[in-house]
Parts: sequence; C-alpha cells; structure tokens
Amino acid sequence: MADNDAKKMVRLDYKAYFAEGGRLYDTTDEAAAKEADIFNEKYTYAPMAYIVGSGKLFPALDDAISDAEVGKEIEVTIPTEEAAGPRDPKLIEVYPIKEFHKQEINPYPGLQVTLGNRVGHVMSVGAGRVRVDFNSQLAGFDLLYKLTVTEIIDKPEDKAKAILEVDFGDSEGFSFAFPEGKVVVTLSEITKFHQDWQVARFKVVTDLREAFGVDTVEFVEVWSAKKKDE
Repeated sequence: MADNDAKKMVRLDYKAYFAEGGRLYDTTDEAAAKEADIFNEKYTYAPMAYIVGSGKLFPALDDAISDAEVGKEIEVTIPTEEAAGPRDPKLIEVYPIKEFHKQEINPYPGLQVTLGNRVGHVMSVGAGRVRVDFNSQLAGFDLLYKLTVTEIIDKPEDKAKAILEVDFGDSEGFSFAFPEGKVVVTLSEITKFHQDWQVARFKVVTDLREAFGVDTVEFVEVWSAKKKDE
C-alpha cells in the first residue's frame, strides 16, 4: 500500500431518520437528541470523524459524504435494499424464559440482549417464552440522512488523533510520527492499564492504514524508571 492510497478524512454532523414518519433515531446534535427523547448521557455529542471510503457506512451515504461541500447541509434518502435490507422472519426466535433467568436477566419488550455472539431485541414475553428479534433495528426501513461536513481533516497529527478518539475514546497522551511508509504511535500511559485498549488497538491499526495509505503501524510503549530523590 502506497501513501497515495491515503483516504480523505472528515468531520460531520448528521441527523438520521426513518424516512416514513420522520422519526429521528440517531444524531450528533445534542439538542435534537433531547427533543426526540433519544438522548444518551454516555454519548459525546460532537461532529463525528469519518474516513471516506472505509465502508463503515452505507455505500450511498459514503458517496454523498465524498462529494459534499464543507458547511453545506445535504439530504440523502436510502431505500431499504441499499440500507439494512428487508426484515428476515427467520431471525425471529423463541427461547424459554428460564434461559434468561439463568443469566439473571428479567426480559421485557424492547430490551437489548446478547445471546451467544448475536445481539437482538426482546419482542414479547409470555407463557414462559421470550420472542427475540435478531434483525437490525433498521431492517425493513427506508432511511433519511441530513448531514453537513464541518471539516476536512488534513494535518497528519489531527487525523491520527481523530482516529484514537473514535476507536479508543481518547487521544490524550499519545504522540505520533510519520516516517515514509508507516505511522509510529507512542502510546499513552493509560494503555498499560485500560482493558479496552487490547481490542481498540486492532481498530486503530486498520483505520491508520486506511487514512494514511500505509502498510505498517508501529506502537511504541515507554517504561521509564522513576528517578530517586537526590
């Protein structure tokens, strides 16, 4: 992979709706989230960093972001077939309620549950049985996005920091170098003790490769002995 394979990186604000009925289901706008009663206090509402062409969004949305002008709001409607696809009745399954009680889970309609390695939502509970839907909650719906690219992230260090913020949640204490053909990341002290880093680092490697068009990402971990008092 050569440096000229590097992908464009942007920050964007968006509001995501179910096209029919116009119900907001996701956004970077705190006020809009509160108004729609979907506010999550654990989420930081701010423009989202995104690597154009990374394939993490629906293709039609990715294309629209690629062509968008900074500061200009655009609307993108994505039909079901190009979004999460139609609902699959085979992904609706019934389990004995005792399976949930073994995990100390009290199921109720709307509860998100993880069974095996699959995430689903409880549809109904009754007669000792629990009906769980493993379809995406977006399946079967046309979607509408209103989005604005707020910034094109050009500077290498800003791009690297944005990737750490998205994939790990924090870029404080990290430093970066960009010798030819690779990205070198000197790790923050927090990575030595933070349990999420072991998983997040794989995402960081993938996104740094995509954003910078390189094959090699090096992590440098520094352990310094404390100096004794004179």
